[in-house]
Amino acid sequence: MRAAWYERLGPAAEVLRVGEQPTPTAGPGEVRVKLAASGVNPADVKRRLGQGRYTRMDGPLIIPNSDGAGKVDQVGAGVAEHWLGQRVWLYNGQRGGRTHGTAAEYIALDVGLVTPLADDVSFAAGACLGIPGMTAHYCVFSDGPVRGKAVLVTGGAGAVGHYAVQLAAWGGARVFATVSGPEKAAEAEAAGAEATINYRQQDVGQAVLDLTDGAGVDRIVDVDFGGNLAATMACLKLNGVVTAYASDGDLRPTLAFGELMGRNATLRPFVLNVLPLAARQAARRDITRWLAEGERIHRVADAFPLPQIVAAHEAVEAGTKLGTVIVETESA
Repeated sequence: MRAAWYERLGPAAEVLRVGEQPTPTAGPGEVRVKLAASGVNPADVKRRLGQGRYTRMDGPLIIPNSDGAGKVDQVGAGVAEHWLGQRVWLYNGQRGGRTHGTAAEYIALDVGLVTPLADDVSFAAGACLGIPGMTAHYCVFSDGPVRGKAVLVTGGAGAVGHYAVQLAAWGGARVFATVSGPEKAAEAEAAGAEATINYRQQDVGQAVLDLTDGAGVDRIVDVDFGGNLAATMACLKLNGVVTAYASDGDLRPTLAFGELMGRNATLRPFVLNVLPLAARQAARRDITRWLAEGERIHRVADAFPLPQIVAAHEAVEAGTKLGTVIVETESA
């Protein structure tokens, strides 16, 4: 099969190669997916660069990328035959010690990591759902329903944030979002945000208090826990919850413990691939239901054919994308 891979950490142009690799076979409890699209996430780029907590490779040869979509073309022992031919989206391709991800024509993985994809959802959209969609789901619903609650989504036009706005609005919350400019404000509002706050021009904490008549928010979906901590302390309600999936602005923030304790605040930093299985299964179920109930917005920032995977990874590294960068893995 055609695939992209790297055998050492480093810049995309120096370490990524495209060529032939052995085609996998579905083992017991697994399905093989003939991939049409692979999603490139920031974590995929950091793993290849060796940044942050990703300081070493999971094996001698890595086929990158966690997320993807395609059709099941083979089932392993113990897997029901009805999966054959099923359109699916998947997550955790190159995660948890797995070395072979979705930047390839085929992937074999546990059937519990694939979810049926409706005919009216494109494979490119399906490849956006893994890390962004499931991260957004946990951020919004980790502490139960949000109907009637006020939710602040930081980075409301980002890949995770945009899904978080949509899911929170679907769940019946009042949703506010931070953005960096007018274009991103329009994106967040189209997703369901009641109002947006330009964090480059406004005091976010005060703006949230103004929008909520001084009440603040019940939950914060946070793309930068450390960098946004001052705003969090200004606008989080008593018994509020902060669910954070990144903290690039400050990886070692100083916490005002007494104030957080006095608010009975809950802080939930997390990584998707090691969440309890029940939480990941709930995300898959709810996302399937959410997709079935109406038209949804899936932001594909750009799409590149597999031979141009270097450009795809560099587009993510640039930090200017609006949505998810896709690698088209299907042969012409």
